[in-house]
Amino acid sequence: MEVEDESSNSILDLTSYQLHDLEGIEFPSSLIELDLTANRLSTLDSRIGLLSQLKKLSLRQNLFDDDGIQLISQWTQLSGIQELVIRDNKLMKIPDVSIFKSLLVFDVSFNEISSLNGVSKVSSTLKELYVSKNNVTKIDELDHLHQLLILELGSNRLRIMEKIETLTNLQELWLGRNRIRTVNLCGLKCIRKISLQSNRLTSMTGFQDCVALEELYLSHNGISKMEGLSTLVNLRVLDVSSNKLTGVEGIENLTRLEDLWLNDNQIESLDGFDLAVAGSKDKLTTIYLEHNPCVCFFRHLTRLFIIL
Repeated sequence: MEVEDESSNSILDLTSYQLHDLEGIEFPSSLIELDLTANRLSTLDSRIGLLSQLKKLSLRQNLFDDDGIQLISQWTQLSGIQELVIRDNKLMKIPDVSIFKSLLVFDVSFNEISSLNGVSKVSSTLKELYVSKNNVTKIDELDHLHQLLILELGSNRLRIMEKIETLTNLQELWLGRNRIRTVNLCGLKCIRKISLQSNRLTSMTGFQDCVALEELYLSHNGISKMEGLSTLVNLRVLDVSSNKLTGVEGIENLTRLEDLWLNDNQIESLDGFDLAVAGSKDKLTTIYLEHNPCVCFFRHLTRLFIIL
């Protein structure tokens, strides 16, 4: 099969060819990126393991199970790989990728993985780890990932936030659609984005040390009071929609706030609302209040766009 590649044989994109195997495909030895997304592959072609210049490999949306992907642990010539995507397959466990000493991005989301066992073997160079939409019940084996910037564990079965205190450079933490009841960020201070949407939170406390936080997503929980936000002076986006809030308070210090999502709560009155957002009136562009008992127009706020 002849497939058009790009950039002088450095990129080969075989996305959506519905391939069951790679017989007849030629792999230029100069390949830097190989994209096999959306095919019907269930076993690895050993020739890929000879592409010593390869930096990015995507096996996304195929039929690989644990046995089918096992060969990857023997590909010593691919030790320079920086991005490995095995998203949306049939994995039951984290594959052994210990030979990839320069790995920066590792994605095993949308599989059937029940444990983070095996992450301890992932290179400490890793900057982005994606394990969303699996069956993981416990945060573990992340202690060595000191350079990690993004951690995605959404849509799992987590109940406790734990063992992330060593991720001192973490900037984004995505834990939506789990079963978490209490916020515990273990003193991390560099985080810029946090998502805990669709969990079982009843309180907003626990974010006070995240002074660099810019975006906070807490929709679809059971929160009844806005609190613990006064130190988050860099916050730009606050989403507390679909909770049990009855009032708006505790955001007076959020002078950089741009988006405030309050829809689908139990707010009956906006008495004192002007004072609550007075500090952010020059930045605030969106307030979303749909599906609350209160419906009113705001006064004394300039440059404000209201979605009702």
